[in-house]
Amino acid sequence: MQVQRPKRPERAPYSSEVYAEVKRRIAAGEYQHDIAADLNWNQGRVSEVNTGKRGADANQPCLL
Repeated sequence: MQVQRPKRPERAPYSSEVYAEVKRRIAAGEYQHDIAADLNWNQGRVSEVNTGKRGADANQPCLL
């Protein structure tokens, strides 16, 4: 008998609105790992937003 894995929760979309929210939360002093957990993102994605490698430009292509 095959065991069914639980379905993963949906991730927050990579959009300019979500990037702005991440930047606001970082500026407010929240920890990156807490933000990542809330969005179901990898903490590295939040770090990329923080350093400007992702989300700096709304027309930037997705790196994934």
